[in-house]
Amino acid sequence: MRRTPIERKLLRGHLGLVYLFLYGPIVVLIALSFNESGLPTAWTGFSVEWYGKMLANEAIRRAVINTLIVAVFSTIIATVIGTLLAVGLERLRPNAFLEAFVFVPMIIPDIVLAIALLSFFTLLNATLGLHSIIISHAIFNIAFVCVIVRTRLKNFDRSIVEASIDLGAGEVRTFWRITLPVILPGVVAGALLAFTLSVDEFIIANFTAGAGPSSTTFPMQIYAMIRFGVTPEINAIATIVIGFSFFLVLLSQRLNREAVV
Repeated sequence: MRRTPIERKLLRGHLGLVYLFLYGPIVVLIALSFNESGLPTAWTGFSVEWYGKMLANEAIRRAVINTLIVAVFSTIIATVIGTLLAVGLERLRPNAFLEAFVFVPMIIPDIVLAIALLSFFTLLNATLGLHSIIISHAIFNIAFVCVIVRTRLKNFDRSIVEASIDLGAGEVRTFWRITLPVILPGVVAGALLAFTLSVDEFIIANFTAGAGPSSTTFPMQIYAMIRFGVTPEINAIATIVIGFSFFLVLLSQRLNREAVV
């Protein structure tokens, strides 16, 4: 159905308003992070002073290191389990109940999953710290990795697997030599998304972290700082997080698109 010029203009105008509503506050936040005065009401000049103060903050540096530790290890765990789960689900007969059960962590609110994980650790009398956050983030991310890898497996030519087995290769060797190289772009895309979600995640980390700065992640540190008011230093932190997250999600989408093609 061809639209009239007026309809196209209305659609473009509507789309522009939606983007303005979504990204307008983000653009303002980024701009204020370069405001020399640090006041949200008056622009006095361009400055990167707040980025320097942010980098000199010991608490922020420690929180960044903790976040990277959590993100790297939880991503590795989630990627391995999520990939194997995707391969296993594709080999089984379609089962709506099983798939719904696997994807529950994606659907339920983060606060519910956080309470459940905290109750689980309490039941086991386990100490809380970076290790508990890593396990929690891995559980949260497994479903996301599984979904992305399965998009690649949907277009997977299984005849090459059958040919490999017919030529004498075992299941494990076929997976490493045939299946994994073909689905690798999807696996990498899932890993990047899992890493991004782990870096940005706050609620689950806040519930499953131990006491003290040794298990404080970057989002938790930002929350602790913002309770005393939004400062240009926090705007600088938020700008870096937005840019980093946008880059990883964009890269993940690019790899996932190539995997599907």
